[in-house]
Amino acid sequence: MSLTPDAGRRLRHLLAAIGPGLVVMLADTETGSVIAAAQSGAHWGYRMLPLLLILIPVLYLVQELTIRLALGAGQSYGELVRRRFGRAAGALSTALLLISCVGALITQLSGLAGVGQMFGVPVWQTISLLCALILAMVCTGSYRSVERIAIGLGVFELAFLAEAWMARPDLGQMAAQLTQLPLGDHDFLLLAAANIGTCVMPWTVCYQQSAMLDKGLTMADLKAARLDTLFGAILCQVITAGILIVAAVAFGDGHGGESLDAIPQLASGFGHLLGPTGGKLLFALALSGGALVATIVVCLCCAWALGEISGKRQSLERKPLEAPWFYASFGLILTGCGALVASGVSLVQLSIVASAANALLLPAILLALYRLSLDLPGSLRIRGGYRWMLAALFTLLAGFSLYAGIAGLIG
Repeated sequence: MSLTPDAGRRLRHLLAAIGPGLVVMLADTETGSVIAAAQSGAHWGYRMLPLLLILIPVLYLVQELTIRLALGAGQSYGELVRRRFGRAAGALSTALLLISCVGALITQLSGLAGVGQMFGVPVWQTISLLCALILAMVCTGSYRSVERIAIGLGVFELAFLAEAWMARPDLGQMAAQLTQLPLGDHDFLLLAAANIGTCVMPWTVCYQQSAMLDKGLTMADLKAARLDTLFGAILCQVITAGILIVAAVAFGDGHGGESLDAIPQLASGFGHLLGPTGGKLLFALALSGGALVATIVVCLCCAWALGEISGKRQSLERKPLEAPWFYASFGLILTGCGALVASGVSLVQLSIVASAANALLLPAILLALYRLSLDLPGSLRIRGGYRWMLAALFTLLAGFSLYAGIAGLIG
């Protein structure tokens, strides 16, 4: 059955608009998210699963506000914060964003270095090769080409879903644990904060808004952008839930009680289920896919943010000689964090703490997003029952993030 000309045009328009939401959601399933979900499954069995699934609508609602702001105001998150709240607030927002990005980038590169070590490749060789390849890709491409490469890399994350299916979890045991939530345990709260902190992050908010502007999307792309983000949010959290399920079966036979310390330990657990070679390879591909997408996204987010605060906002649509500040910022953040990766810090603990710190920053991000959305024109402005529903949801999420993050870190 062939498409009518109008249907064909609508389909082409939809496919052209899809990308920023999917890319940011694939990046959201990054090394820190893998570690938080795996640690949750290994230590607490299936008990964290309800939280991961509840976060699907939360993730969509937060990122959907970035769509409204990008298309309605035509400016990035940082630019809007400065315009609405002043230069001091803009500078503080950028500083917090950069701190979040540095922590995220170190986590991604550490995870990729850990994958290299699984196959006997020294850390410095892995990091050097990755930095060179990523810089070459960015310097020789456009936004659309980088987006297509990122989506192609993110496809490898689907291996986690295949592994969850092959793990054959005990559904009765899973159902029983869903009502056994130890909300008074500070370790459980720390991991809950980490899972929230790896779901809604400052750099995911800022990236999607800037990426939509870089791609040149308009109000005509509103529906497509929302579908793009909804699909990505579902995919992101379903993959994360798959990781938790595999870890619960691999490390605790569904009961929990195990703690993880390193990427090779994660890989060995996955290998128990699928065989030492197949499990190791699938884990390496899935982890690397998410980490590479997140590395690209975080570096772009930093370059855009530094350009905005200096008044030199530039994009991937310009070549390196035309936008030296943009490409220099991208290269500096990438190579600088790469140089820190061989510090010997425990990746698992670093990721959990960094993710919990993201949860502590979340209230400020949600407050700014909500307030900026009240200034939008026409139908894009949040109003009526939806406005109050968002206010209640964001207050609940921010309050739990603060409680869980503080209780977990000081407990």
